[in-house]
Amino acid sequence: MPGPPYQDRRARTAVSTGLPAAETPDGRRFVRNDGRMTLAFVLVHSPSVGPGTWQPVAEQLRTRGIASVVPDLRTIGNAGPPYWPRVAAEVAQQIGTIGTDLPLALVAHSNAGLFLPTIHQAVASHPIAAAIFVDAGLPAANGETPVASATFQAHLRGLVDDDGILPRWTDWWTPEDVAELLPDPTVRASIVAEQPRLPLAYYQQMLPVPASWAAVPAAYLQFNAGYADEAKRAEEAGWPVEYLPGEHLHQVVAPAAVTDSILSLVDRLSQTRKDGTQPAAM
Repeated sequence: MPGPPYQDRRARTAVSTGLPAAETPDGRRFVRNDGRMTLAFVLVHSPSVGPGTWQPVAEQLRTRGIASVVPDLRTIGNAGPPYWPRVAAEVAQQIGTIGTDLPLALVAHSNAGLFLPTIHQAVASHPIAAAIFVDAGLPAANGETPVASATFQAHLRGLVDDDGILPRWTDWWTPEDVAELLPDPTVRASIVAEQPRLPLAYYQQMLPVPASWAAVPAAYLQFNAGYADEAKRAEEAGWPVEYLPGEHLHQVVAPAAVTDSILSLVDRLSQTRKDGTQPAAM
């Protein structure tokens, strides 16, 4: 499980109502002068859990007049490998109601972050305003990215059943660990119930990193010390980074604060572009 929070060393910018005027990389505005946002958020959950891990943030965005979609990826493990093409295809198919003239902010949690390069390629008909990693794994700068390290794969091999299928993600941990992640028992029951059981092969796959990924403006939001290395990598690459203390599913526990931080990071990315500077590729 992710470890306890650590002391924040970075200044945070609070955002409570929308964003100031900003532009996509090609110069198009995604917030009009009247403050209405013309940007849609695609909230990508880890395939290890379910879309309920993003629904509270989607509701926060809705109440602020901001469009969002939470693709449901729970069936991607139902057939054999490779799994990553189905992740990208599901996202592309499920955002079909969003017009291709509307810029997207791709927001990924946990190991969904590793899929953002191929998701970006799959939704290339849309302009991409930002990629936001939320307590998430980071893909390689190029080549391929492993979903899990060899050491962690060895640990998972001890959990599989005779068919090579893993228990639900929350069943890897103790009930006390899960209660710490999700203190509200009703919310916890809902999140636990919707989880898929994934095959071990899902964690053994290598994910390609298309060359086009290097041009995507990106930022990082960290909750937990378990993702301190990823946040440090993002910071060293020049990405906007914010720290919001919480456990790994903090977007379920404190969706308003998480939404504020996501909007703040999109704002900071837009300011970086207007300054004429670009973060380094990871």
